[in-house]
Amino acid sequence: MPNMQKEKTPMPLLSVEKRRTTFEEVALGYSVEDAINEAKRCLNCKNSPCRSGCPVGIDIPAFISRVAEGDFEGAYEIIERDNCLSAVSGRVCPQERQCEGKCVRGIKGESVGIGRLERFVSDYMRAKKSVQRVKSNGKRIAVIGTGPAGLSCAGELLNMGFEVTLFEAFHKAGGVLVYGIPEFRLPKAIVAEAVDALVERGARLETNAVIGRTLTVDELFEEGYSAVFIGSGAGLPMFMGIEGEALIGVLSANEYLTRINLMKAYLDGYDTPVVKSRRVAVIGAGNVAMDAARCAVRLGAEEVSIVYRRGEEEIPARAEEVEHAKEEGVIFRLLTSPEKILGDEQGKVRAMLCYRTELGDPDASGRRRPVRIEGSEFELEVDTVIMALGTTPNPLLKDTTPGLDTNSRGCLVTSDGITTTREGVFAGGDAVTGAATVILAMGAGKEGARKIKEYINGVSFG
Repeated sequence: MPNMQKEKTPMPLLSVEKRRTTFEEVALGYSVEDAINEAKRCLNCKNSPCRSGCPVGIDIPAFISRVAEGDFEGAYEIIERDNCLSAVSGRVCPQERQCEGKCVRGIKGESVGIGRLERFVSDYMRAKKSVQRVKSNGKRIAVIGTGPAGLSCAGELLNMGFEVTLFEAFHKAGGVLVYGIPEFRLPKAIVAEAVDALVERGARLETNAVIGRTLTVDELFEEGYSAVFIGSGAGLPMFMGIEGEALIGVLSANEYLTRINLMKAYLDGYDTPVVKSRRVAVIGAGNVAMDAARCAVRLGAEEVSIVYRRGEEEIPARAEEVEHAKEEGVIFRLLTSPEKILGDEQGKVRAMLCYRTELGDPDASGRRRPVRIEGSEFELEVDTVIMALGTTPNPLLKDTTPGLDTNSRGCLVTSDGITTTREGVFAGGDAVTGAATVILAMGAGKEGARKIKEYINGVSFG
């Protein structure tokens, strides 16, 4: 019998008190009973509107039907046809704006918890899944970057029979999944298992390999690779260009999160230096801003503020992350914008001069433009300012690869979202779009594999 309850089956969470002092995962996952109960809320719509909202095209009603029947292995097989990173996307994908945003149950209640069910299935099968290799077709593909775009592309290419080498600039694979997303949202063991599974299926992994320095794209072709996929992301942080950004205590969210996540600055056994703050202001309100603010709480800051020039409705971060940040004590200073950062005699941050804003007419992004309220200036006492304003791609590949064009934002130019201006070179994810979501990068990686097969074998995919 269908479950017609209007609300989602609640997700068990770590207590707020514990969350403020530990990097343990916050969302604890469904039990078998919870998962079956939530799966029975699905109406199994004939036109599957949820599926049209999934960037990787998972057959959502089919896998949920299997969960409702208690056939978790069957559900996993359906998911894995289209998504080799389901344990990741089930945790960090903004489902409310994609698959769940199109769910019919959401019209008169809450949508089905598609992401929660995807996570449950993947977690349930983690210790049970088997690795299967596809016979090689003899063609070698180089994948630059091991973030969501690169890993997704590699998984699809392996399914197609290609030999894949993953090149990672850092000492650990995973890209933004390991350096950008905190342990309390995405445990690093989950990412490591996903990478290990690709290696077990035949992918080669080369870390500490900075393509453009240790090897160029031209040299990859000289070594016999038939095509190259660039999934190197967008790792250069953006700043506001305001007075005081050079003061001690101003840093990018990229640096802050990398020190904490990849270099384990939050653990006593590591010597990675990280700023010890008392009062923190995080500029921006995306998922990265929420991650930085919630990390600052866990590192012992007395007061952590999100400073955002627009209002609550315009916050781009996932609703769940905003809710968790508020629960953990993060203060939201909305309709507020920094003007300059103030320092003391030692060149350290002591405060931030801000002003109030109100929303005017829509700007080029379609959102209402923040307008300064004259005479509203005030000082906010802080000792740390974290800029979470977005990122742009590193120009290294463009500078070292003849024929590879970028646009004014430093993103790779493509004819179709994937095919670059350089023969045999394809790209996807943040390197093409600028900073976006994990699941969109995964979708681009999957499409990149299709385009590579089309390029090499002349296969038409319609």
